Amino acid sequence: MKVYCLSLGCAKNRVDSECLAGELERAGHILVDDVMFADVGIVNTCGFIQPASEESIAAILDLEQLKKEGKLIKIGVVGCLVNRYSDDLTKEIPSVDFWARSEDWAAVVKSLGGIPEMSRCRSSLPSSSKFTRYLKISEGCENKCTYCAIPGIRGGLRSLPMDTLIREADQLVKEGAAELCVVGQDLTVYGTDSSASESLTDLLDELQIALAHNIWIRLLYLHPSRITTRLLERVASGRQVLPYLDIPIQHADPEILSAMNRKILPEELASIFNTARSINADFALRTTCMVGFPGEKKRHFDNLLAFISATHFDRMGAFAFYPEEGTEAEKMEGRVSDAVKQKRLKKLMSLQEDISAERQRMFVGKVMDVLVEKVDSEASLAEGRSYREAPEVDGIVEIRSISSKIKEGDIVKVRMTESMPHDMVGEELMQ
Repeated sequence: MKVYCLSLGCAKNRVDSECLAGELERAGHILVDDVMFADVGIVNTCGFIQPASEESIAAILDLEQLKKEGKLIKIGVVGCLVNRYSDDLTKEIPSVDFWARSEDWAAVVKSLGGIPEMSRCRSSLPSSSKFTRYLKISEGCENKCTYCAIPGIRGGLRSLPMDTLIREADQLVKEGAAELCVVGQDLTVYGTDSSASESLTDLLDELQIALAHNIWIRLLYLHPSRITTRLLERVASGRQVLPYLDIPIQHADPEILSAMNRKILPEELASIFNTARSINADFALRTTCMVGFPGEKKRHFDNLLAFISATHFDRMGAFAFYPEEGTEAEKMEGRVSDAVKQKRLKKLMSLQEDISAERQRMFVGKVMDVLVEKVDSEASLAEGRSYREAPEVDGIVEIRSISSKIKEGDIVKVRMTESMPHDMVGEELMQ
């Protein structure tokens, strides 16, 4: 059968979708990039936050409509939303032919008449980037932050065996990947659930041995409470590991951090970033912050602003608190009004934009490696990213006056000539 798979949510979910694609292809099915050419439509859902759940429901209803019109034979729903709301969903949308929890790809294969195999098999989706791929090293989370539903949706920590990850990384590179983004709910706890005593630094050592020197390795999602000087030094010294640290702090007031169950103090957070910059002044630091957590007063928010001003993050993602069903924070008193949350969010992001612009200006005149993602030969332009830009969440580098030889997937030398708060402009250095 021809199968269309829509992957929603985060990069970790995309890896799941690619594993599902591998299982389907091994069972003899064909993946297509347009639902109108498919016999079967599948949506891999996200149920992390309410807006994501709503997007997933809308996608399911779209498939349902196509089935009613006779354009699809079967429709299936898999992933986080099933983990979280399976009983309700099956009652509300009886037209769905099959449901499957995250990673239960055998159930999908069986539903389409195949016999699943036990070994892990990963492919790619038609929509997957060829040059940047994600390596998910673990599933689940044990942190139990009071605002987060992930432990209830995905369960506890489960690290993938290191030999499995090395084989998968090698496969992705052979398929054309120039950049591997290492993802998990929290990379710092990799291997702590295993008797093999494997760690994130051990994994980086093995990847360095197994992969060519020009492959980029980018670490995403490091919980600050377990970041050590040894880890920072390992990232800084790795020939393939990019000096890019994605460390969500969520807040910087001790009372709010405690209420969030983040298990770290503001001074410890400051020490991490100061140490990182002392090791490498050009470390790209990215974080995530939340405003409007229950009980957040003006003084708490002011402490967050002061911390952001002092730390000078290169990048920041920020969002307003939403009381997720089933979390401890859902029941907390001291709700902040939507108007106040939006006012604080706007103020925080305005501050960060100024800081980002200042950090960007520091790199004007520097020569940097850039991974080319798009080429417009007629306009003599290309787009790409340096080590300072993670895919999908950060800015881009626009490359002007490109050579005729440049192509997508190349890593080229670019001299930065202009900066903006999020993007850079540069010129290719001709070899």
